[in-house]
Amino acid sequence: MASPSFTLERAPATRNVASQLLLPHIQVHGVSKAFGDRQVLRNLDLEIAQGEFVAVIGRSGCGKSTLLRLLAGLEAATSGEIWVRREGLRGVNRDARIMFQDARLLPWERVLENVGIGLTGAWKTPAEEALRDVGLQDRAQDWPSVLSGGQRQRVALARALASHPEILLLDEPLGALDALTRRDMQKLIERLWQQHAFTTLLVTHDAEEAVALADRVILLDEGRVAMDLYVPLERPRNRASAAFVSLREQILEHIHNQD
Repeated sequence: MASPSFTLERAPATRNVASQLLLPHIQVHGVSKAFGDRQVLRNLDLEIAQGEFVAVIGRSGCGKSTLLRLLAGLEAATSGEIWVRREGLRGVNRDARIMFQDARLLPWERVLENVGIGLTGAWKTPAEEALRDVGLQDRAQDWPSVLSGGQRQRVALARALASHPEILLLDEPLGALDALTRRDMQKLIERLWQQHAFTTLLVTHDAEEAVALADRVILLDEGRVAMDLYVPLERPRNRASAAFVSLREQILEHIHNQD
């Protein structure tokens, strides 16, 4: 099947890029997904630029996590096409890694081995580098059971980063953390995104988190894009600023209007 036409995407004002025009990294064309009689995504169209940070928000059951699973290649679309770098996605997306709300660590393996899962060859060096990136290099030989919830999520993040993915998919990874730990993890994710420049999609229920981290906020409603909002704020974001509060309230208003 022929590749779709590619439109030039405007680079968000919050990124330091050499060009203000970027080709899409991910294209979702007319994608629908049904589980039996339940229609989750409906003729969804979406483009995401290389290195862009996109937050996907919406009520429970609107298709957020399903979209991430499709982009990871863990599920197949019922209809429509997903393109990654001009190639149709078939099967598992080898350029992507996904991180879930549950750290999903193997309790019988030490931290370093958990980070190295899926790596081949001389796996210890990239695993150690990833642990250093998340600030847990001194916990490499610990068992997951002795880690706090925030530390377990850092290990899960290190595991996702150890293979140097081009696309990072975050499925509400901070939802179970306390407020202070969550804020620390947000800062860590933002720093690593700026450092490694991977394309990122974050599923969240938190409008403030979406505005704090993302270049764009996508609101899903009944399996379709109901809002596509750029976040033209400089980093680091001032959450008390009038512009930040205005964007957060605009998103919340759209969510409330779904009733």
